[in-house]
Amino acid sequence: MRDRLVTQELVRLMEKDVDTYEHSLRVGKLAKSMALMMRLNLAQTRQLVIGCCLHDIGKIYMPDSILKKDTSLTEREWRMMKQHPVLGADILKIHAPEERAIIDIVEFHHERWNGTGYPYGLDGVDIPAFARICTIIDSFDSMLSDRPYQSGMSLEEAKEELRRHSGTQFDKQYVELFLQMPGEMLHRTYARRESVNLTVQSST
Repeated sequence: MRDRLVTQELVRLMEKDVDTYEHSLRVGKLAKSMALMMRLNLAQTRQLVIGCCLHDIGKIYMPDSILKKDTSLTEREWRMMKQHPVLGADILKIHAPEERAIIDIVEFHHERWNGTGYPYGLDGVDIPAFARICTIIDSFDSMLSDRPYQSGMSLEEAKEELRRHSGTQFDKQYVELFLQMPGEMLHRTYARRESVNLTVQSST
């Protein structure tokens, strides 16, 4: 995949929604840390990192009324939102059809280990491995993110949530590996958030 295409799609995402763009970069950063822990080769690292950076690229095509809504989505809006993995994969199938591993991450990052995910309801090892990894990182970052209607979790709370859903929503082996990530890797990504949490806690 050409660097120009990756940059172009990320710029489009930034122009569409800065929060989703910043979330995608954090997911990509953690994917690089995971690649180091897994001792992936350069080609595999590139696939995992780029796929994680682009995992939400289909949200470019979501209406602002859905993507930026500050209350719960209606059933109809949720059905539309669930199409973003397919829309994102379709973009890449047109512009970079040879990048199957990256496309798989984008298309399958909302599938769940127990088959309750979307868009296809795949389960277990039928979900490509890099997509299973992206699911964990994507969910972890989402748990930490503040919402208009809800404050994000702390790092420890988010880790506990991964443990709770290990083997159901998430692939257990990759959750265990992610949770072994050295603290400094996580704190480099979330240091500002954790310092804010500590300030709030000390003032209460």
